[in-house]
Amino acid sequence: MRSDAKTPEEYLTELEPKRREAISAVRDVILDNLPDGYEEVMQFGMISYVVPFSAFPETYNGQPLMYIALASQKQYMSLYLTSVYADESVSEWFRQRYLATGKKLNMGKSCVRFRKLEDIPLELVAEVAALTPLDRFVEEARASKSG
Repeated sequence: MRSDAKTPEEYLTELEPKRREAISAVRDVILDNLPDGYEEVMQFGMISYVVPFSAFPETYNGQPLMYIALASQKQYMSLYLTSVYADESVSEWFRQRYLATGKKLNMGKSCVRFRKLEDIPLELVAEVAALTPLDRFVEEARASKSG
């Protein structure tokens, strides 16, 4: 469900308690492990972790480049992991690591879906959040844009 919240805190207050607890827990893990330079913003109605325009202004859609996003949808919660979906080897690593946790992976074309906090391995979320330093993410974005 798309939100008109202006801040992540406002977004969280809109959620029912169980969703707020789950989204807050995942958000805390992301914030604790996010490499320096990324910014937390509201983008496309989701809590997003983006590359600021000062580091990468030439985006295709005029919006800051998204690294990770977190959303509460109608039927589930979603974690958008750009670095996982952009690289097939990282995607395969992620799938194997996720399945090794014993949790069921519900992976769409652009996100990992979960219905409750227990469904998502927070230690893997921490690894993925820390995976790509901002400079490398920008380099990869530039390379994919030119090639």
